[in-house]
Amino acid sequence: MSTTPLVRWLAVAALTLGIFSIVTSEILPIGLLTAIGADFGLTDGVTGLTMTLPGIVAALAAPALTLATARLDRRVMLCAMMALLAAADVLAAAAWSYEAMLVSRVLVGLTIGGFWSVGAGLAGRLVPPAAVGTATALIFSAVPLGSVLGVPAGTLIGHAAGWRAAFAVLAGLAVLVLAALLVLLPPLPADRITAAGTLAALLRRRGIAIALLATFLVVLAHFGAYTYVTPFLEQVTRLHPAAVSSVLLLYGAAGVAGNFVAGRTVTTHPRATFIAAGALIAAATLLLPVIGGTVGGAVALLALWGLAYGAVPVCSQAWFARAAPDAPEAATVVFTSSFQATFALGALAGGMVVDTLGVNAVMLCAGVAALAMAASLWALTR
Repeated sequence: MSTTPLVRWLAVAALTLGIFSIVTSEILPIGLLTAIGADFGLTDGVTGLTMTLPGIVAALAAPALTLATARLDRRVMLCAMMALLAAADVLAAAAWSYEAMLVSRVLVGLTIGGFWSVGAGLAGRLVPPAAVGTATALIFSAVPLGSVLGVPAGTLIGHAAGWRAAFAVLAGLAVLVLAALLVLLPPLPADRITAAGTLAALLRRRGIAIALLATFLVVLAHFGAYTYVTPFLEQVTRLHPAAVSSVLLLYGAAGVAGNFVAGRTVTTHPRATFIAAGALIAAATLLLPVIGGTVGGAVALLALWGLAYGAVPVCSQAWFARAAPDAPEAATVVFTSSFQATFALGALAGGMVVDTLGVNAVMLCAGVAALAMAASLWALTR
């Protein structure tokens, strides 16, 4: 296989598209939550399990799959995970019951744990050292792109042709990504084999502990509230369901901007960048119950929220990487596992708050958690 610079950058693009399809599959229920719940006769909080389950499975699968496939060529593993994602989206599109839908979400979680924990850290093996930062930022741009393109597009498809059609389109995208990975990725034999002892040793490092705490609080805040942003916009802002996708599009566009801004600043000011992201998420979520009843207020705050959250994956991954430069794949596994576990917990906790206290309350709870993240990171790293 050719290993020209162009082919290697195309391989980076294929990895980016792979993570984009995974992220979109994972968070698509945010835009279709009410439609899925209505189809199965469920409350918003119970339907939120479609967001919780993949995160739980991914948190367990990231270390388990990485250890089990430690000696497997990474190209083979990535292709297998993308085939699994295609199967998961087909099952979601055809789901004959809510239980079948949840099975498809388990498969999505397995894909996240296997693909993201390996693919997110491969930039250094595909491009020259001087370009690793740019390639990593490109790969992680898939996270906000899932919001800016994936969720709004899926929501539009869902409202036009039914939520099942949106998952069918994602299945087709996964097949295209699989073909691109097969063609573009060079052989990637296991490099630094990750062992269970390596993962355990990382957890005893102070830098890793700080990264875990900061990631836990900010991801808990974000997904505890963002999972239920569609009910908020429909019930509080009084937006028509068709208009929700436009607001989510703006949110995602701001997220892409935040991702690339953070990609430039996190190398020189990691602490300030991460703290600013948490503080801005706190400001947006705390103010939404106050001024989010107006369209202008909701749109402005969601743009601010998107800008801030776009920086979070880059900042978190960079913090883990700085804390373990000698074990990059292991650091990525810990990052993926902690991120997804908190993602699941946030969606679950948010659902409980929504069903008992309402959508305004979940925004306030998220604001407190994000504020705690910014304050704790500032205090622990002075």
